[in-house]
Amino acid sequence: MAANLIDIVALRERLPRLGRLLGVDLGTKTIGLAVSDVERRLGSPVRTIRRTKFGADAKELVAAADEFDVIALVIGLPLNMDGSEGPRVQATRAFVRNMAPLTPRPFVFWDERLSTAAVTRSLIEQDASRAKRAEVVDRMAAAYILQGVLDRLARMAIEADRTGVR
Repeated sequence: MAANLIDIVALRERLPRLGRLLGVDLGTKTIGLAVSDVERRLGSPVRTIRRTKFGADAKELVAAADEFDVIALVIGLPLNMDGSEGPRVQATRAFVRNMAPLTPRPFVFWDERLSTAAVTRSLIEQDASRAKRAEVVDRMAAAYILQGVLDRLARMAIEADRTGVR
């Protein structure tokens, strides 16, 4: 495992009091991006990167991390519904392995099952047109993934306070 590929527990231990996280929904054609506030309470969709080649995609991702001054990247891991790993998980892991040497920031994977479906359902409920859904779904899925991590980190902090274990 790359030195900057960590799990949620290690992420929590490394985090300073303040600092943004970048949520990433890595698709085959696009990369959705979302960013948290510095207190890591809310994930907000910011943009979608149209994928071309790895070098260009990686450069844009690092530029976004620099622009928003993020301290870690949360990458959606597209597990199969039964929890197994298929070709998309392998492609995601390979992307992160190749990305890791390009930034000192840590990466953490987060189960993204149903994120796009949940976001699409929400957009349909809001009566968003098919064109509007296509335009925003990737970055909203990134925000959904990021919010999962933010909520988990908050629950971990509450549990640590309750038990007195840091």
